[in-house]
Amino acid sequence: MRLYTILILLLSLLAACGPAQESKTEASGDAPAPFLVSSGTAKRIEAFPSDYIGERQVDIWLPASYDGKTPHAVLYMHDGAMLFDTTHTWNHQEWQIDEILGRLIAENKIRPTLVVGIYNDGPGRHTEYFPQKPFYQLPVDYRDSILALIEADTALADRPEPLRADRYLNFLTRELKPWIDSAFVTAADRDNTFISGASMGGLISWYAICEYPEVFGGAACISTHFEGFYPHPNNPNPLAFQNYFRDNMPDPATHKLYFGFGTETLDATYAPYHAMMDSTMAKAGYTAANQQTRMFEGDDHSEASWQRRFHIPAEFLLKKEKN
Repeated sequence: MRLYTILILLLSLLAACGPAQESKTEASGDAPAPFLVSSGTAKRIEAFPSDYIGERQVDIWLPASYDGKTPHAVLYMHDGAMLFDTTHTWNHQEWQIDEILGRLIAENKIRPTLVVGIYNDGPGRHTEYFPQKPFYQLPVDYRDSILALIEADTALADRPEPLRADRYLNFLTRELKPWIDSAFVTAADRDNTFISGASMGGLISWYAICEYPEVFGGAACISTHFEGFYPHPNNPNPLAFQNYFRDNMPDPATHKLYFGFGTETLDATYAPYHAMMDSTMAKAGYTAANQQTRMFEGDDHSEASWQRRFHIPAEFLLKKEKN
């Protein structure tokens, strides 16, 4: 009942804001804008309630095309703090999602799409983004060593369970998405619902489309951290991920998957894991029409690199459907 009541209040507040206006941010009186955008409208829910993971900040970007009448596709993105505004990021970098998608929509290269940026849980980011079911396929000794490290972290001491990826995806699919589809004019079907992130955010995006293929029609998994928690020799995580993927891969006839990675810093370790995944997808019937894996020489593991090339997965996933 508490969750339902709060969601109704949030819906009423956003409905009162009216349709988006070009190059505006949503602020009232002398209050500062929640975040700066180059076009469209910025909206923020500072404490979206959840029965699965606790309250969570959510940023929403409505493109200039959003008029409150025409259904828009929805792209859900992790690490929401890093998407739109360098003045709010820890490293003064951003993905420039509003610039990139705003331009592609204006050029008629992609369908009209709004973006929902979900903030991470700070100290619990790895435990929220690490795919839960593959974890329990790991060797027992290795798995127990990771659980011991998590349980020793005092910042995570009050959590109901050490890993929370399944809870996070429950929040996303059972609470946040239904509310977004009620608060905004969206095309709520699978073919217009997408998910994306980088590093551990790429990993949870990959896991999300495997766990919820009826919800998400495409995923852009960027610099996906198939290493798991940290790189080390004889790492069992990539094989566990591949085995899980083989048994839970979304149908290539109805889904699109994009993987992109660089060759510097942390990304330098990723090529062999993508080769494993590519082989698994090819055997399942994925082709260039519904799957891309691209390596970018010289790109590193940073928002600056992801921003330079995000237009590629955006056009691949969000390409306008032919009438």
